[in-house]
Amino acid sequence: MNPIKEYLPVTKAKASFLELVRKIEDSDDAIAVTKNGVPEVVLISMQHFEGLLETLDILSDEKTMASLRKSIRQAEKGMWIDYDEALTE
Repeated sequence: MNPIKEYLPVTKAKASFLELVRKIEDSDDAIAVTKNGVPEVVLISMQHFEGLLETLDILSDEKTMASLRKSIRQAEKGMWIDYDEALTE
């Protein structure tokens, strides 16, 4: 996901809400809505929101993260297996 590139005051966001939804729904964009010049909320697509939840779920699973760290260490050491070998195990 790209960093926030657009900040809109809540009054402008309110006036153009449908346009903002259409802009965001199929993109990587995120729009911050400000109140008194301070970012208060972020609008992102449902797809990106679900992706964030899935990422948090993975990161919070100790067993999955231990396996991932082990795989990264093995890859850094060049400990690769052949594609066909992976499918037969």
